[in-house]
This record gives sequence, C-alpha cells and structure tokens, in this order.
Amino acid sequence: MDSSGLQKLADRSRAMREAGFALLFASGILALFFFIPSATSKEPLSPADAASTAPDAFAQVPIEAQAAIVYDLATGETLYAKNADAQLPLASLTKLLTIYAALVTLSPSTPITIPAEATRLEGMRVFREGQIFALADLARLTLTGSLNDGAFAIAEAAAARQNLPQGAMLAAAAAALGLSQTYAVNGSGLDVNTAIAGGYGSARDLALLAGVLVDRAPNIATATTKSSAEAVSKGGTAFSVLNTDPMVGTIPQLLLSKTGYTDLAGGNLALVFDAGVNHPIAVVVLGSSQKARFTDGTVLVAAALAHFAGVASL
Repeated sequence: MDSSGLQKLADRSRAMREAGFALLFASGILALFFFIPSATSKEPLSPADAASTAPDAFAQVPIEAQAAIVYDLATGETLYAKNADAQLPLASLTKLLTIYAALVTLSPSTPITIPAEATRLEGMRVFREGQIFALADLARLTLTGSLNDGAFAIAEAAAARQNLPQGAMLAAAAAALGLSQTYAVNGSGLDVNTAIAGGYGSARDLALLAGVLVDRAPNIATATTKSSAEAVSKGGTAFSVLNTDPMVGTIPQLLLSKTGYTDLAGGNLALVFDAGVNHPIAVVVLGSSQKARFTDGTVLVAAALAHFAGVASL
C-alpha cells in the first residue's frame, strides 16, 4: 500500500477513535443488560418470555433516520418500524447484496481478479489492477473496510459467470430473496450521478438480506464485527483494513455490521446481533446523517435489549 493509502488509513483510525469515545456511554448502557440481574427474577428470562410481558421499549425512541427497522430474524416479528418499506438509496449497504449474489454464483474459494476499472472508482480503494484474492477473503476486506474496488471486482466476476451486466445480476439476486424494494445498478453502491444512486432498497429488505448473509456466510459476516480485517492476496501481499463502524466494540453479541454513506443516501447502518441463544435481531437505519446513524443504531439496539429484558429502557 502506498504512503497516501497509509495516510488515509491513519486518518480514518483517528476519526474512528474519536467516534468511539463518543459511544462509550452507550456501550456502558448496553452492558447493563448483561451484568445487572433482574430485580424480580432469580433466573434471567428468555428473550421470548421477557418480551411477552415487556412495556413498549420503543415508545419514545428518538432517531434522526428517515427509515428504520428492528426485526426479529428468529420469529419474523417487526419490533419497531419507521417507514420500514420506503425505498431509499442504500450507499454501501448495497455491498451486502453484492456479496450475497456472488456467493450464490461462486464458491468462497473462487479467485477474483481486480480489474483496471475497479482501481479508478471514487472513495475507499486499496487494490492494484491484477491482484487476485479468494472470494471469501476479498469479501471480508470489502465489507469491513467498505472497499469500492473490492465490491466492483466481486460484482464483475459474479456477473461474468452469469453472462449478465452487474445491475441485472444484482436485481436477479434481490428478486430471488423476495426483496421487493431492492435493486442496484452497481456493486459498490456509489452514486451514479447527483440524481441516481447506485442501489436502492427498504429497511425491511436490508434486515432480511443481512440476516441471510449471517446465516449463509457467518465467517464473512463475523469479520465485519472486528476492528479490522486481514487477508493475503494470491501473490502473497498482506492487507489490513480498518472497520468503518466505530460501534463494533460496543454492541454485545454482534454478528454483522455494515455502514453506508453517500450524498444521496445520507448515513446508513445495518447491524445484526444476538439477543439470546440463537436469537438474531436486525437493526437497519436509512437516511440518517453521517454521525447520527451510529447514535440511531445504538438507541435502537438498546431499545431492543430493553424489550427483551422486559423493561421500558436500560
């Protein structure tokens, strides 16, 4: 990686540390859910039992996002919704669809070559033309670091295997999952111009998509819950990318995290965490601001934990 790339990573690291300090208070609140026993029960309630007697933990949830959802992937229940079916720009949340579509078509070990066009994209990119990675390794780097060059390379390889343009390949994958509000024109989610986004979808669709990816590719999803991801190219070059989500250390039992931001989309965030034993919950925020997406996500996770703890708030 050249000096300019290292400087970008250093700048991002400082920004993430600053954001992390702002989230320490939220982290402490979430920790209460796990370390303070219930005053009314000697044994902790299961998520289902607690929820059945809980007050409405979402009644006074303040969020900036245009749309959001808290979706119980285990039961199919919508715990909270705000314009959850509105079709909005996805920004880099589109990369979740890209990785899913590629895994349907290609094996995790399929070699993916970085094409020249990928190295000319805007935003975060770290690869050089001709570098080769196993799909699973490139997917881990791409989702964790929200890399546009990696997403383009993966989408291009999957589309070529199906003999389709990227947009058609991605649309077919969304349709196969029943994501009625979701489509994409490119694999990265970058805005095409000032009026057209690279991908569109609803909070509900993205909750379902995130849940499927956790279930289908847990090793790739788990990489997005760490502060960084590492992989080695087929040529032996080692790569390490920082996570674009400074919240990953504050959400208990996190299973997946993905950020997104463009001028058209605003700030987006998708999270999946385990509220109990094999009880995954998806939280999706669309159309927030670059900073408030993290605050919105923290508030909704805390409300979900309060919901299952049987209290109005934590």
